[in-house]
Amino acid sequence: MTTPDNEELYQHLSFPLPYRVLVLVGLGILGWATNLHGLDVSGVDTIAAMDLRTDTGIAKPVMPVHHSAAFNHLKVVDLYHAAYRLFSLYSFSCFLSWSFYRLVTQGDPARVDSYGYIPVITTLAIIIVLLCPYDIFLKHEREKFTLGIRRCIFPAPNGPIYFSDVVLADIGTSFAKVFGDIWQSMWMLKPGNSILVPPVHDNWMRWILPTVMSFPFFIRFRQCLIEYNMPGNESRRPLFNALKYATSFPVIYLSAAQRLVVVDLIKEKGKKLAGEVWHGEHPLFRLWLLAAVINSLYSFWWDVTNDWGLDLMKFEPPTNHERQPPRPLLLARLHSGTPLIRRYPDSLSEEDDRHAGQAHDLPKHRYRQSCYGLRSVLLYPRMIYPALIFLNLLLRMTWSVKLSPHVNLTRDGTVAFFWLEVAELVRRWLWVFVRVEWEVVKKIEEKNPANYLDDRSGDEGEYEMIPATPDLSERNLTL
Repeated sequence: MTTPDNEELYQHLSFPLPYRVLVLVGLGILGWATNLHGLDVSGVDTIAAMDLRTDTGIAKPVMPVHHSAAFNHLKVVDLYHAAYRLFSLYSFSCFLSWSFYRLVTQGDPARVDSYGYIPVITTLAIIIVLLCPYDIFLKHEREKFTLGIRRCIFPAPNGPIYFSDVVLADIGTSFAKVFGDIWQSMWMLKPGNSILVPPVHDNWMRWILPTVMSFPFFIRFRQCLIEYNMPGNESRRPLFNALKYATSFPVIYLSAAQRLVVVDLIKEKGKKLAGEVWHGEHPLFRLWLLAAVINSLYSFWWDVTNDWGLDLMKFEPPTNHERQPPRPLLLARLHSGTPLIRRYPDSLSEEDDRHAGQAHDLPKHRYRQSCYGLRSVLLYPRMIYPALIFLNLLLRMTWSVKLSPHVNLTRDGTVAFFWLEVAELVRRWLWVFVRVEWEVVKKIEEKNPANYLDDRSGDEGEYEMIPATPDLSERNLTL
């Protein structure tokens, strides 16, 4: 009969941590491709909404170039098709590597560490291909990804911080534990260590792992401070947003300090406490738990109220306008340089039709009337929002614990934590859809606030935007 310990050992033999990291990276690529695809199917002009634009370099970014909605539709189709191809190439390479690893190790613990170089070679090959300057292996898409990463790590001191950079950095925070697993994998594959057991670091080394995990939050924290210090900014919202990311640091570093808690309790009560995860009698443990709760609740509140723009948890009392039932949004002609909502197919110009190809088959975008606790403008069916709010709360609470490296310093249970990481990627994938939707709604309201007419005759209203004249030259649309 298979015991839980034997089952856990078998999972580590067949699916060790380095390959779990590669799978999570692949899921991130697939998630981004499906985000672009889903937003396009929903009728959102993703290129305009996310400030996807042409860049000549890191030091001198150019402003967004506006196109027609039909032109942008074709471009975003190219983007997510390329992302699907990139995912296919990446997943096929990882599958070949894992199959070869399973073939040579045959589930034998004595062989696992001997062939640990296989995932190392696979990872190095992926990095080399990603940075390869030659026009092979989807060079255009690789450059867009690396350029977006560089803009997040080395932003211009005086901004602006584009919305696409914000989304990319937020996605990076969901990969914080993945970055920590990469660091752990490097030490597990070091000669003398085992691929089956994560190494335990003492002294100053114990602070490297939490620092690696904190780096994505630091990037997003710095973006918020840059936005707050930009000339002309009069809002304190970026400062409160920076505070949200700052609450992650105590969770991560107090978790790294939990080894001191274990040492203290072993000295006081004996070695029988070494394998326990609950040490509520120690003040440092209670401080870590308090930090995790604060981070989870504050992040959840910010997601719902600010990132999604929902009214459910807003503190300010509603105005008379907000007490009124939601009204249809009439945007027959918004003369804006940035197309955000796809136009009616029959309103496309002849030039757009000539270059749009299949764009005439796109469905007419509809406005959905809201209900209590949401907001006036909803681009998705009402029924999905309560489910998203509940899932976000549930996964936010578990994710703060997962950010704590001390909970999986042993082999047992780390495969279960892998599924928590998958769940966090799913949460972030869902978050992107509503985050981009809210950005679209904000831009529409800012550009045309007078178009909220007192018309409550129907449950749904139709709207369109008149885009700028298309520029049909070839461009590199980057994150």
